[in-house]
Amino acid sequence: MDKAIRDELDRQLIAQLQFNARAKTSDIAKKLGIARTTVHERIARLERMGYIKGYTVQLAEDPGRQHVEALVMIEVHQQQGKQIADKLKDFPEVKLCLAINGEYDLHLSVEAPQLEDIDEIIDEIALIPGVRRTQTSLVLGRKFDRR
Repeated sequence: MDKAIRDELDRQLIAQLQFNARAKTSDIAKKLGIARTTVHERIARLERMGYIKGYTVQLAEDPGRQHVEALVMIEVHQQQGKQIADKLKDFPEVKLCLAINGEYDLHLSVEAPQLEDIDEIIDEIALIPGVRRTQTSLVLGRKFDRR
């Protein structure tokens, strides 16, 4: 069976597609210094192997919209993990919830208009039955985001 991500060229190709999934294969080939057919064949292989599942549109944020983002780590009582994750779906400010290993069990990305809103949301999360403790870090800036 063919390995999906074979080398640095595959990684560079994926990075180009993450930057602009609508880029022409000839433009990608020129940037990477390879033949257009090589780009086409590698994209087809990465799709076939399931590394590229699809293509999406990334909407621009409203330039007038300000928000604060926080990363919240949550330790939970193991028996209540699913119920806590289900309850977190009720918070529109929680944009991402990941199950993780280690000292904490859940990792959240929380966005709100003001710092005070983040504080209130964290207080509400702490009141969910089964939440043992939280730890929060504020996002100061994004160096890059491939989502």
